[in-house]
Amino acid sequence: GFIASDMTSRNSSTQLWLITHYHEHGSLYDYLQRTALDSAGCLALASSIICGLVHLHVEIFGTQGKPAIAHRDLKSRNILVKSNQQCCIADLGLAVMHSQGSDYLDMGHNPRVGTKRYMAPEVLSEQIRTDCFESYKKTDIWAYGLVLWEIARRTAVNGIVEEYRPPFFDAVPSDPSFEDMRKVVCVDQQTPVVPNRLYSNAVLAVLARVMKECWYQSPSARLTALRIKKTLKKLGQALEKPKQDE
Repeated sequence: GFIASDMTSRNSSTQLWLITHYHEHGSLYDYLQRTALDSAGCLALASSIICGLVHLHVEIFGTQGKPAIAHRDLKSRNILVKSNQQCCIADLGLAVMHSQGSDYLDMGHNPRVGTKRYMAPEVLSEQIRTDCFESYKKTDIWAYGLVLWEIARRTAVNGIVEEYRPPFFDAVPSDPSFEDMRKVVCVDQQTPVVPNRLYSNAVLAVLARVMKECWYQSPSARLTALRIKKTLKKLGQALEKPKQDE
């Protein structure tokens, strides 16, 4: 939520401030460093992020409407965790907007193109169709799959949980170059290794399938945010049912 903005001057340089809601858990990146999850907690985080992404990707018409928005820099550091363990998506500095009526694509004025580690193959190979809004939504889905992988690794199955690692931690240096990422993602066509233990848990097995369907080299083969939201909602309802039956 937006509260206010301000412009100040410090040491003769201008600072632009945005005041937004405060979330004490900090970013999902920070939260995962210190928190091991169970499968219900994992699903809650994954579901709330995809709900946010659907809200961004969909154009809403009417006086309270909004254009369709693609984030373009989705990663665990740009997702905040609220006190109720729901996530919200932050840092829209690279976002692009699109509205159907005018078919106008607002790219903003930012030459930066996101975080290398989370870049989709078509961005790294410079094959992305920059004039097409759908292209940007597909890069968000690639990044969402990586965030899902980060969350799933920190989820305990049969008492086993791995420590936090960023995507491609075993394939590139800690501050990878564009070239490092291009080789791993485009040339070698690597994706993160999905831990085997996830398949022994009903919820995590579905999440493992979803993340793999976010990582197709071909953008058009990837799931849409709405499709993922529906899948996770169904999964959540299936979890609720046994509880009610007891």
